[in-house]
Amino acid sequence: MQQGSITALHIARVKGTPSDPVQSARALSGQGLEGDRSCRADNTRQVLVMDQETLDKFGLVPGVVKENITTQGLNLIDAKAGQVMFIGDEVTLEFVGDCIACQKMNNIRPGLLEEIQGRRGILAMVINGGDIKVGDTARVEP
Repeated sequence: MQQGSITALHIARVKGTPSDPVQSARALSGQGLEGDRSCRADNTRQVLVMDQETLDKFGLVPGVVKENITTQGLNLIDAKAGQVMFIGDEVTLEFVGDCIACQKMNNIRPGLLEEIQGRRGILAMVINGGDIKVGDTARVEP
């Protein structure tokens, strides 16, 4: 088991615009983060989780690659589909697969697409909803 914490939260309200940093968010079971444009029951790409360590490696700030949840202390590079992430006392997410870097990465910085390939974070679905806030504990289990 790995244990870490939530260092940033972002809600992407409108496609093509920057994500909004928030101090807390409400995860809705089977849907995603309330207010986020990906919050839909028919969407398997409900939440994008990224680790601060990877952002630091590429000189990026939280939210710039459109992740919803930024963690510290969790090795998300080794995370696999089917693993469960527990946040605080209520929320559980199930990882569904890697987020494939797209051409939009080069809009952030030329060459970033190639640099960050395979390290853009992991997509998840909300299994058990509840409130998430910056500073919450997070752990990943098989």
